[in-house]
Amino acid sequence: MLVLGIESSCDETGAALYDTDAGLLAHELHTQMAMHAEYGGVVPELASRDHIRRLLPLTRACLHKVNKGMSEIDAIAYTQGPGLGGALLAGASFAASLAFALGKPLIGVHHLEGHLLSPLLGDDKPEFPFVALLVSGGHTQFMAVRGIGDYELLGESVDDAAGEAFDKTAKLLGLPYPGGAKLSELAKQGKPDVFSFPRPMLHSGDLNMSFSGLKTAVLTAVNRIQAEAGNAVLSEQTRNDICREFQEAVVAVLSQKARAALAQTGLNRLVVAGGVGANWRLRQALNHIKGVRTYFPPLALCTDNGAMIAFAGAMNLAKAQSAGAFNVKPRWPLSDIVGTTSATGLPLGV
Repeated sequence: MLVLGIESSCDETGAALYDTDAGLLAHELHTQMAMHAEYGGVVPELASRDHIRRLLPLTRACLHKVNKGMSEIDAIAYTQGPGLGGALLAGASFAASLAFALGKPLIGVHHLEGHLLSPLLGDDKPEFPFVALLVSGGHTQFMAVRGIGDYELLGESVDDAAGEAFDKTAKLLGLPYPGGAKLSELAKQGKPDVFSFPRPMLHSGDLNMSFSGLKTAVLTAVNRIQAEAGNAVLSEQTRNDICREFQEAVVAVLSQKARAALAQTGLNRLVVAGGVGANWRLRQALNHIKGVRTYFPPLALCTDNGAMIAFAGAMNLAKAQSAGAFNVKPRWPLSDIVGTTSATGLPLGV
């Protein structure tokens, strides 16, 4: 079956075609990064309007790549939540309208499930069960994944997600939006042991995390340096040194918690998904956990994309509905998916 996947949860518009026999055939992605940079963050109304402009051209581009027509689509999957309400509605209305016009089934996909399953789109596919680290701008969670729809929350960030902390710290350092990736690049030029930032909750005895205090530690250091120098502008090397230590602190927490999650579950496979999964230093650290095989999605599929939605939709074809009324779920606990459990009692995906 040929499944069209539509992603529009935040500031990336994605469309993709996944064939249940042949695999991923095509995917197209448009990022709104440049549009939102002027405002220093995502503007929901602008994001929604841009999704509306992009969805049909991206879908047509996917079909053109593989020389297929709209009528050859067998099912349509779309991101139902969580995400920005207006952005989700843009994708849902497009998907539902197309499904109704074609007389095809419609599949609402949980955005986090798409990320969790995205490494299965790579050439080196993990087998179930595995521990998953979902690490992005909106979520940082460890889960035990035992099969499609069978996810157990092991721990999560109690405040800022790792990607959010990267972007906020980058903004604090004067880097252009979105600054997380730029911060990571500057960290390569930083010197070790110039700064010493805390590793929050490293020894908390559970798998929860916190990154808000780390961001505050950076702010305190910057204020101190500026006060001592009587200058509001950090030197280039000082900024790079801060970037290096900040990244080392985040990676230290994530890698230590990953080891603990693997030990707790007795599993030896680790899957990393989400935008921060592209971070070079995190990949380096997680690839060196002794006795563990680590899997990452292809770099092009680390950020939000239609391919993961098409794949998750294909894996959930049994849940397909007739293309009538649709709804979106901006706040949608992953525990609502049948078969999902929680080890900590915390809500998933909120």
